[in-house]
Amino acid sequence: MGAMTTNRKRTEECMNVNLTNSDSSRKRSKLSTKPAPSATSAVARLSRYPQVSAPLAREVHAPCRPTKFPLAARVSIRVGDAMGNALITKFEKAKRSTLEKCRSVVEKGKEVIVVDAESDEPCADSSVEEPHGDGDKFRVQQQSQSTLSFDSELRNAELKVASRGKLWGSETQLDVESVHAYKKLLEDVGRRNGTFQRLNFEIDLNEKRRDHFNLLRPKKELDEESEALQEPFVALSSEEEDEVERAFSANRWTILVTHEHSNIEITGEKFQCLRSTGWLNDEVINLYLALLKEREQRQSHKFLKCHFFNTFFYKRLISGPNGYDFKSVRRWTSQRKLGYSLLECDKIFVPIHQEIHWCLAVINNKDKKLQYLDSMKGEDSSVLEKLAKYFADEVKDKNGKDIGVNTWKKEFVKDLPVQKNGCDCGVFMIKYVDFYSRGLELYFDQVNMPYFRRRTAKEILRLKAE
Repeated sequence: MGAMTTNRKRTEECMNVNLTNSDSSRKRSKLSTKPAPSATSAVARLSRYPQVSAPLAREVHAPCRPTKFPLAARVSIRVGDAMGNALITKFEKAKRSTLEKCRSVVEKGKEVIVVDAESDEPCADSSVEEPHGDGDKFRVQQQSQSTLSFDSELRNAELKVASRGKLWGSETQLDVESVHAYKKLLEDVGRRNGTFQRLNFEIDLNEKRRDHFNLLRPKKELDEESEALQEPFVALSSEEEDEVERAFSANRWTILVTHEHSNIEITGEKFQCLRSTGWLNDEVINLYLALLKEREQRQSHKFLKCHFFNTFFYKRLISGPNGYDFKSVRRWTSQRKLGYSLLECDKIFVPIHQEIHWCLAVINNKDKKLQYLDSMKGEDSSVLEKLAKYFADEVKDKNGKDIGVNTWKKEFVKDLPVQKNGCDCGVFMIKYVDFYSRGLELYFDQVNMPYFRRRTAKEILRLKAE
C-alpha cells in the first residue's frame, strides 16, 4: 500500500512538470516574435528598473503619530506614473504652462477659443507619435507647425490681457458689441448737433418775439376757462379749517345753521355725516343743492341754468299704485313758486336713493338726453323711463307743448369717477351735480373726497356755495 501511494504522487508531479514546461515554452515562443532590444537601447535601460508601486500599508499595533502631510505622500506616488518616463513628465509640464499662458491672452477682433485643461485628447493641429525603437534609439517626434503659426499670430495681433486673469466669454463679447453700438449712436447724435443748435436758436428767437409782443398788448385777466377749472379745488384757509373742526366738536343738539328759504336746520348730530366715513343724510344733501341754486342766481353768467330737485321728489313721483303719480308732484314746479318753467332749464337734477346708495339722474334738456350716473356704475332703466314720462307731462301741463322725450337718448354714463369704498356715494352724487352745473367734465377722483367733505362742511356752515 505504501508503494502504491508513492507511485501515485510521483505520477502527479511528473504531470505538473510537463504542464509547466509547456506553458513556459509557449510564452517564450510569443516573446520571440518581437526583435530583442539591444543592451544599450533606452527601452532596455528603462526595463531594468522595476515598476514603481505603492508600498504596502504597515499594520500598526501601538499608538503612533499621524502623518502631517498625507497629500504629499500621494503626490510622491503619482510622480512616478507613466512608467517613470521623464520626457512625458516634461511634456505634460510644458503643456500645462502653455495652456495657462493661453488662458490669460485674448486676441483682439477674433473669437475666443476656450481650451479645456483637463482634456487629454490629442489636438487636430498637433500630433505626438508613439515611441518606437529601432534597436538603437528612442525617438519622440512632435509636429509643431500649428503651434508656430499660433505663436506668430499672437505676436502680430493686438492683444488685450483679461482683467484679474479671467478669460473673456460671451458676456465680454456682448459688452464689446454694446460699446460699438453706443459709439455709433454717439456719432449719429454728433451729426445732428448742428440741426439741434439751429432749432434751439429759432425757439429762443420766437420766445423773445412772443414776450415782446405781449408787452405791446394790453394786459388781460386770467383766462376764464382755466379759472373755472381751478375753482372746484381751492384750498381751505387755516381759519376755515378751524371753523370746520369746531363744528365737528359741537354738541349733538346744537343747531349749527338754519336755511330760511328751504327751512332746513343742521344740528351737530346731522353735521357729523360730513366726517371721513359718514353717509350723507337728506338734510345735508338738500341744503347743499339749495346753495347751488342760490350760487347760480348770484352768478348766472358763470353757471348753467338748472333746477335741483330735493331727495324726496323721486320718492313722491313713484309713490302711486302703478309706480308713477304725476299729480303728487304737480305743484312742486309751479310758475309762482319757481319763477321759471322746467322747459327753460338746461339741466334738471334728480337725486335717486336706491335703498342704501345714492345715484343721480339728469334730464339734459340742452343736449336732448336722459343721463344716469352711479358711482358704482350701476344701471336702472326704469328711472329714466319714469323721468321721461314726467318731463313730457310737466311741459304739457305748464307750457301746453308736446315734446318727443321718447326719442331722446338714454345714457348710462360710464366715463365718470367711481368710489372705492362704501361710504362716499353721497359725496360723489353732489359733486356730479356741482361739476355738471358748472358745465365741466367730471375730472375728480376718490382721492379728492376728504377735501370735498371739508369744503362742503365749510359751505354749509357759511350758507354759501362757491
